[in-house]
Amino acid sequence: MSGDTYHFGDSVNMYGGSGNTGMVKNIAAPAAPPALSPELQEAIKDLLRRVEALRGQLPPASAQVLDASLPDATGGADVPAQARQSALMSIAGIAAVVGPLGQPIVDAVTTVLELLGGA
Repeated sequence: MSGDTYHFGDSVNMYGGSGNTGMVKNIAAPAAPPALSPELQEAIKDLLRRVEALRGQLPPASAQVLDASLPDATGGADVPAQARQSALMSIAGIAAVVGPLGQPIVDAVTTVLELLGGA
């Protein structure tokens, strides 16, 4: 059909005038993620203390994986839930392989996961 016009997206037509500022979208910035609860912050600090105590007893390769996982596992509220969960599970896996020495870390990860609602 001739004459049919399809348009997607914004369209602005300005005819004359002065002081035109362009298109005002009035789109708000995304809301900041909610802050971590005090209980969760304390659980994360406990996890960090336990990881630090065990880190020196790990083989270098395991320590590297642990170091790579810590930022997502212990970061603020802006860390995506899936990244945090994956990092916490990685830390728990390393701790589980160590055996009884790693059990306190597994327990700390479980606490963090429970506070996040993911355990």
